[in-house]
Amino acid sequence: MSNNYEGDIEAPEKRATQKFDSQDHLTRSLKTRHMSMIALGGTIGTGLFVASGISLSVGGPGGSIVAYVIAGITSFFVMSAIAEMGTYIPIAGSFNAYAARFVDPALSFAVAYNYSYQNLIACANDMVAAGILMQFWLPKVPPIIWSIIAFFIMISLNIFGAKFYGEAEFWFASIKVVAIIFFIITSILTASGVVGGTNYGVSNWHYKDGPFLGGVAGIFKVYVFANSAFGGIEIIGITAGESMNPTKDIPTASRTLFWRILLFYILSILLIGLIIPYDNPSLLNSGLKSIAVSPLVLVLEKAGIKAAADIMNAVILTSVLSAGNTVFFTAPRSLYALASSGRGWSKWAVVTKRGTPIYALGSCIVVTACLFVLSLFGNNKIFTWFASVGSVASIICFLVMLFTHWRFRRGYKRQGYDEHDLPFIAFLYPFGHYFSFFVIFFILFAQGNGSFFQVKFDIEKFVQSYMGIPIFLVFYLGYKFTKKTKLVPLIEIDYETDNYISLGFNNYRHDKNSFVETIKTFLS
Repeated sequence: MSNNYEGDIEAPEKRATQKFDSQDHLTRSLKTRHMSMIALGGTIGTGLFVASGISLSVGGPGGSIVAYVIAGITSFFVMSAIAEMGTYIPIAGSFNAYAARFVDPALSFAVAYNYSYQNLIACANDMVAAGILMQFWLPKVPPIIWSIIAFFIMISLNIFGAKFYGEAEFWFASIKVVAIIFFIITSILTASGVVGGTNYGVSNWHYKDGPFLGGVAGIFKVYVFANSAFGGIEIIGITAGESMNPTKDIPTASRTLFWRILLFYILSILLIGLIIPYDNPSLLNSGLKSIAVSPLVLVLEKAGIKAAADIMNAVILTSVLSAGNTVFFTAPRSLYALASSGRGWSKWAVVTKRGTPIYALGSCIVVTACLFVLSLFGNNKIFTWFASVGSVASIICFLVMLFTHWRFRRGYKRQGYDEHDLPFIAFLYPFGHYFSFFVIFFILFAQGNGSFFQVKFDIEKFVQSYMGIPIFLVFYLGYKFTKKTKLVPLIEIDYETDNYISLGFNNYRHDKNSFVETIKTFLS
C-alpha cells in the first residue's frame, strides 16, 4: 500500500511477511475513568429501563431475578475472558483479532463481520428509538427528523478519535449511574412505606402464582431478555488497543463490573418486583412507544414523583445515544483489525491523526443509514428480520469469545508460559468458562423453541430465530475454503507480537494500591 496520503490521513505501516505484524497503530488516549465507565455504560441501557417490565410479567419477581443473575454471571465470565486476552495482547479488534491468532483466520473473518452487522442493526434501531422518544415531548414533529439528528450526533462523537468518544461515553454513563442510584434509593423508601404511604414488604412474592411465574420455562424466557440486556459487556476488550495503560485499566474495570451489575441490575429488578405486581397490565405494554408505563416510571409515580415519565424518557434517550455512540466506535475497529491483518478492504486500515479508522467509520455510517431506511418501509417487516439475525449474532459472538479464550489458555500452557506472567487472570477459570459456554450454547439453539410448540408450526418465526447461524457459517466456511485456512496448532500460536511486554506496559496484578491511590487514578 502506498504511503502517500495527504491531509489528516496516515497510512498504516506496510504489512510484513510474518503471520502477525504489529497492529498497534491507533491512538492510546483512553484513561482509567474512561475505561471504567465505558465498561459500566455498556451494561446499563434499555434492557433495564424498558425490558425489565416485560421480564417481570413473564417470569414473576423471583424468576426475573434468577434469570438476570444467571445472565449477569455468564456475561461477566465472557467479559473476564476477553479482559485476560486484552491485557496480555492489548490490540485493536479484540476477540476477532484473537480468533485469527489463537484459532483460525476464517473464524476471525466470520466473527468480525458478524459483530459488525449485529452492531449496525442495533444502531439503526437506536435511530428509530430516538425518534419515538422525542415524540413523547414533541408529538407533532415527524420522528424521522429526530432520528436523523441523533444519527449525526452519534457520528460526530466518533470522528475525533477515541479520546472524544471516551469523554462522551464517560458522561453518558455518569447520567445513567446517577439515575439508577436515584431510582434505587427512591424504590427502597417506597417499598418500606417511608415514601408513598404503603409498606409493600414481600406481598408481591406471595401474590397469586407466587414469585416464579411459569416455573423453569418462565425463567428461560426472561433469560433471553436478560442476555440481550448485558450485550455490550465485551466493549472493555475492544478498547484495549486505545487504552493508555491497558494492563492496569482493564483489570480495574473488570474487577468492579461484577459488583456494579449486582447492584444496579439485580437490586433494581428486586425492588421493581417488590412494588409492582407481575400482572400489572402496564408491564405488558412496556416499551419505547409507551414510556409512561416503563416499570421504573411506575415505581417513581408510586413515590409521588409527577415528572417520572419525563425523567425516565430523558435517561432512556441518553442510553440510546450512548449505544449508538458505542456502535460507531466498536464496529469500525472490527473492520480496521480485519484490514490490518489482510482480511478486509485495505482502506479500512487507514486512520486519521486522531486515531479514527475513517474509511471503516464511513462504511459503517452508509450501512446504518441503509438499514434505517429499510425500517421505514413494509411495516418494519424487513427490519424485523434483520433485528432477529442481529440477536442471534450477539449470542454467536459470546461463544466465539469463550472458545477463543479456551484456545488461548491451552496454547499458553502447551508452550510452557507461566500463568503468573498474565497481567489479569479470568475469574474462576475454567469452571466459569465452561458454565458460561454451556448456558449460552443452550440458549442459541433453544431460543426459537416457541415455533415448535404452537398449534401450527410457525415457519417464519423458526427461520427468524435461527437464520443467523447459517449466515455465520457462510462467512466462516466461505473464507476457509477460499483461502484454505487451517486451525492454528497450539505450539505455533504467537504470544510475542504486541504482547504487553513488547508494547512497554507493566504487570500490575500483584500490586496493591491504597483506596486514595485508586481514587486519584480514576479521576486522572
